[in-house]
Amino acid sequence: MRLRLIAVGTRQPDWVDSATQEYLRRLRAPWRCELVEIEAPTRGTRGADDAVRREGERVLAALRDRERVVLLDETGKTLATRELAARLGVLAGESPDLALLIGGPDGHAPAVRARAAESWSLSRLTLPHGLARVLLAEQLYRAQTVLLGHPYHRD
Repeated sequence: MRLRLIAVGTRQPDWVDSATQEYLRRLRAPWRCELVEIEAPTRGTRGADDAVRREGERVLAALRDRERVVLLDETGKTLATRELAARLGVLAGESPDLALLIGGPDGHAPAVRARAAESWSLSRLTLPHGLARVLLAEQLYRAQTVLLGHPYHRD
């Protein structure tokens, strides 16, 4: 399965970049994951709605036609680790290309929401976008280890 973590924002602290890349590096074949950063538009006098719309255009332009799109959003479905692993196992069989989207500070544009097949929540807590990247990358790695039958700390 080819995974792309598409995240709005190009300037993250070094610890975010380092931790995200460490977990993505740990993923084993046949899963491959790359981080795609989308530059956030500048907030001008036109306000947040205009910025979200322009951000959405950039995200949609980065998507590939065959990709199944999953939004990461506070209103999405909350999955436990085993549920996430099971869902990713199903998706790996259904679609070889999966795009996981982390939006900007004002959320996803309506056009991006319309393109998504489903929406997941990483937490009911408000997370900084950099931390959401790290958490998602870690959970992808953890889900894969569960699917591969590695010992899980809850067993």
